[in-house]
Amino acid sequence: MAARVQRMSRLMLKTLREDPADAETVSHRLLVRAGYVRRTAAGIWTWLPLGKQVLENVTRIVREEMDAIGAQEVLLPALLPREPYEVSGRWEEYGDLLFRLKDRKGADYLLGPTHEEIFTQVVKDQCTSYKDLPVMLYQIQTKYRDEARPRSGVLRGREFLMKDSYSFDTSDEELAESYRLHREAYVRIFTRLGLDHRVVSAVSGAMGGSASEEFLAPAAAGEDTFADCPACGYAANTEAVTFPLKPGDPMGHPPVEELDTPDTPTIETLADHLGVPASATLKNLLVKVDGEIWAVGVPGDREVDLGKLAEHLAPATVELVTAEDFTGRPALVRGYVGPQGLAGTAFRYVADPRVAPGTSWITGANKPDTHARNVVCGRDFEVDEYLDVVTVEDGDPCPSCGAGLKLDRAIEIGHIFQLGRKYADAFSLDVLGRDGKPVRVTMGSYGIGVSRAVAALAEQTADGQGLCWPREVAPADVHVVAAGKGAQIEMALELAERLAGAGVRTLVDDRTGVSPGVKFTDAELIGVPEILVVGRGAAKGLVELKDRRTGEREEVPVDEAVERLVRSAGESA
Repeated sequence: MAARVQRMSRLMLKTLREDPADAETVSHRLLVRAGYVRRTAAGIWTWLPLGKQVLENVTRIVREEMDAIGAQEVLLPALLPREPYEVSGRWEEYGDLLFRLKDRKGADYLLGPTHEEIFTQVVKDQCTSYKDLPVMLYQIQTKYRDEARPRSGVLRGREFLMKDSYSFDTSDEELAESYRLHREAYVRIFTRLGLDHRVVSAVSGAMGGSASEEFLAPAAAGEDTFADCPACGYAANTEAVTFPLKPGDPMGHPPVEELDTPDTPTIETLADHLGVPASATLKNLLVKVDGEIWAVGVPGDREVDLGKLAEHLAPATVELVTAEDFTGRPALVRGYVGPQGLAGTAFRYVADPRVAPGTSWITGANKPDTHARNVVCGRDFEVDEYLDVVTVEDGDPCPSCGAGLKLDRAIEIGHIFQLGRKYADAFSLDVLGRDGKPVRVTMGSYGIGVSRAVAALAEQTADGQGLCWPREVAPADVHVVAAGKGAQIEMALELAERLAGAGVRTLVDDRTGVSPGVKFTDAELIGVPEILVVGRGAAKGLVELKDRRTGEREEVPVDEAVERLVRSAGESA
């Protein structure tokens, strides 16, 4: 089947020599410079012809693999009524992230961030019997989130393209099978895209459910941090890394001793004053959870990961206390708070598992300028709930084998959840079972950031000269460059048509009045996998083939060049 020829003399394409002033990441810089996208407003992007082709190629791969597992494609509206999101509670939970609007009659609407509620309603309407299930539905659609600080180009926008799919089953065993099918499909998708990726354990957070995994693309521009164990292969988002609780005997310690510690309201000043390591102290961070005072206990040498804490407590709102919060609470002495005598009364006390029963600490004595030594968990205070809330550090023990963990940055490109019955319960989604009695449906939710995957590919594959696309997502298989005037341009166009007739997608630089140097620079910047240069050797029947990724180049006869390019395109098809 003949392929398309794109002539740069007619293509709406304007490359830039300079980086955009606001570009922070490789993908942002190069996608704009190479003419793939243009900024419309903060977090809102226009996909220009070459960019739209790459986006469509990613979409095609996602669609093919979703169809292959038996998922059925639908298209739901992006403009949604308020009521379903009030039923689920997410009208409030989403907070400022939700784009809200009113119609001319004053009714509330939103622009969809995800569609669990609406898919649940669709299945409730269409499926009434166990015979109608299992069913997997998906859509590839624009989503909207009112990011406070949209940045990094299309990596974090207010409008983005996403594939979201949902499975509906009558048992947990069937849900596990739907989850497995999606997981395997995701691995195939990201492998076909050419993305280096990791499948890591994650927390479900506000989504709920019993199981959750993220698909991460390691990249310096990534906003996620994940932990990887070189020894056993364990991998998890740092928010999901756990530390085992190892209780000891709380009775074999000396009694509590109060210490005069003036002007030591911080861990650093306390450790210096006493000449002890920060790890011997107990840090008690006060936060408000839906307005109620909580204390979070962690070793003094560790930091509380507020994102991790928020995920554990979702959908509750978590915020740090302010100076005003101490007013009217005489039991709370700023800078000298300890859990003894207050845990469970003045505040709810949650702690990291490192603060295990039997561990002894130096901590605040709940008096100005005073701390206490030998404060023992399980003897002098109790922990209401253990949560893994410390910021994970390089070298922390692997939860699986105990070896040191390695931390790396990554871009989240996919997330899968076993939601369970959270939304089915909210919308009373039942079907008649085999015995004629109602059965509550169980759900899975599975997302892929389609536009984000384009940026992740740019981050991972670009080099110092520009973009460097894997063939299956590139806007063309070969970029033909006419490095000369009349005869070279004519030959370049003839070769482009010949290649296209053999099924090779071809971009040809047939621009007049543009120097060979500019054409070569643009070819490197645009990033098509193979470059064919029609230059001085054309008169002798020779052209130059260049591999964009490796930089290897070779002068070969025209017929051989065509044969090799056709073969390469056929092998990747």
